Parts: sequence; structure tokens; C-alpha cells
Amino acid sequence: MEAQSTSGLLLSRKRRRDSSNGETEEGERLGKIPRCTVGLKHPAPFADELVPADQPYERVSMEEAKRGTPPDRPVRVYADGIFDVFHSGHARALMQAKCLFPNTHLIVGVCSDDLTHKYKGFTVMNEDERYDAIRHCRYVDEVVRNAPWTLSPEFLARHRIDFVAHDDIPYSSAGSDDVYKHIKEAGMFAPTQRTEGISTSDIITRIVRDYDVYVRRNLQRGYTAKELNVSFINEKKYHLQERVDKVKRKVRDVEEKSKEFVQKVEEKSIDLIQKWEEKSREFIGNFLQMFGPEGALKHMLKEGKGRMLQAISPRQSPNSSPTREERSPSPTFRLPFFTKTSPPPSPPPHHSGARGYLISEDDDEDDDEN
Repeated sequence: MEAQSTSGLLLSRKRRRDSSNGETEEGERLGKIPRCTVGLKHPAPFADELVPADQPYERVSMEEAKRGTPPDRPVRVYADGIFDVFHSGHARALMQAKCLFPNTHLIVGVCSDDLTHKYKGFTVMNEDERYDAIRHCRYVDEVVRNAPWTLSPEFLARHRIDFVAHDDIPYSSAGSDDVYKHIKEAGMFAPTQRTEGISTSDIITRIVRDYDVYVRRNLQRGYTAKELNVSFINEKKYHLQERVDKVKRKVRDVEEKSKEFVQKVEEKSIDLIQKWEEKSREFIGNFLQMFGPEGALKHMLKEGKGRMLQAISPRQSPNSSPTREERSPSPTFRLPFFTKTSPPPSPPPHHSGARGYLISEDDDEDDDEN
């Protein structure tokens, strides 16, 4: 039984408007015809595993295909290739083939290793790997293994092909200037666009250019020199180069770390210098406030000097001495080296400071007058 398309959801857009009575009106647009695709959830089946259809094969015209066919009669588009090292350029070509018509069933033919090595050259991936890579592309609905290099009418009829998709550049091979020439003349050719900047040859060129890098990488990952087809001398050379590169990486890491350390030290030194400047300004301000021309120390010294001068300068004697009755009794104090029990020494004559062991301020004033 031929592969049936999976049931897809209709892409619809609902528009809601509130009417005056509070009810909601819903307008719905017609959805697109669901694409005939099984690769979105499951790998695409192989053509030789499907049961051929019983109904007769009738091709559709280009106008009918562009206008849209019924869901049960998709346009069967065929695209073939080597698909070695499957990349985005291959996927974009298949996407264009899938999107040629509204309802498309994409059949992809993949050439075998024998045919490819004969006409094109050695491949990186073997045929089974290339078959499996195409099966898991989301745009593919059916895969033809061991596809022919040139499409015959019998092959087109057997697979019920309506159109063949390929880029429009003439493909010269197998003694022909363009292997799709008869397809174009029959009106069955649907052109696609190539993706510039990427191809299998470009990828292989990169690998060959960086051969030493990839060999060293695979030796590190555990591949043997025999598996990589590397001689004993080259193996030792690659190991030596790897050790040298490790030393270089370590030196580079040390340089980067030292640069980071120096940068951090510079940042911290700048912060420290800024803090020092701020502290120095504060210190200078406090110093000037304390020891400056109008600082607190000068005022303190002036005040202390005034007190000292006041303390050591003698008092001026009054013009007329008050009588003893007018004078208030002066407090007496006792010399520390006399005690109550010791007899008072006899005062020497004409000595103003030792008339007795009791000395008063009044006696000092009398002596000053004499």
C-alpha cells in the first residue's frame, strides 16, 4: 500500500468580535491543503518496501500542479543525487522541491556506491549511511535506493513521477552534456536553486587542508595509527606536535593569568592611590585646622600664655593701705615641715618671711609696704 499522508491540523485563524448583545461572532478562514508528509514523525519509507498502486498512472500538467491537486492525488516530484556528507545545501534543495506545488509527494533517489564510484568518485559515506541520512530529512516522503544515473521512461512510469526537480545548471556526466535534457524536453523538469558557499567538495577540501589537525585530534580520541592510515614516524611526529602545543597552551594560559593579575593589581593600586589622596587631603585639612595660622593650637597657646602671665605677674599695691579693722581676716596655712608638737623657731630679725610658724597674707602685705 502506498504511503498515506499524516493527518495535519488546518491552519486557521479565528476572528472574534463582540456584538451589541454580548455574543461572540467567529469567522474562520479556509485552511491550506495538508502536505503529504510522513517524515515529520517517522523516517521516510523505502520505495521497494511499498506495495505499488493498482490505479493507472496519469501525469498531471504544470498548470494543474500549481493550481492544486486533490488530497488523495498529490504531485509526485522526484529529486536524485549522491548526498554524500549530507549538509544544509542538500536540505535546502529538497525543501525547494517539496514546496514546488501546494500538494507534493517528494521522492528522493540515492545512487549506490558502485555507480557513484564509477561516474563521480570515492565517497566519504557509504550507501547505507547516505540512504539513512535522506530518510531522516523532514521534507522527504519516499526514498529510492540504488537510483539510476540517467532517468529512463520505464523508471519514471514505475515510480509514477510527475516532475523531476534539480538545479537548472546543465549536469554533464556519463558521456552526455546534460543528463536531464530529455526530461526538460518532455516538460517534466522543475528547476531549483543551488545554495552557494557550501558543497560536499568544499567540506572535503577543508578536511584535506587541515589534515594534520584532524589526525592529531583523532589520535587523542583513541584511534590507532593503522585506522587513520598513518605511518609510525608520522604518528610520533603528531604526538610530539601535540606535546609542543600543550606547552604553548600552558604558556599562553600563564600569560593570560599574569595579565589578569597585573590588571587587577593596577586596578587595586589605582583605588589605593585614590584612597591615599582622599586621606591625605583629610589629613592636611585637619593639620591646618589644628596647626595653621588661625588653628586651634594658636588659640590654645594664646589662652595658656595669658593665663601664665596672669599667674606669674605681681599684683599692684593699692595707694592707701586699709586699716587692720577694715581688712578681712586672711586664711592661714601651716608650713608642711612644722607640726603641732614642734616648738616654733625663733624668727631672725628683719626677716619678712619667718615671723612665726603661722604665716598670713596680711603679714606678706605688711612686708611689701616696709
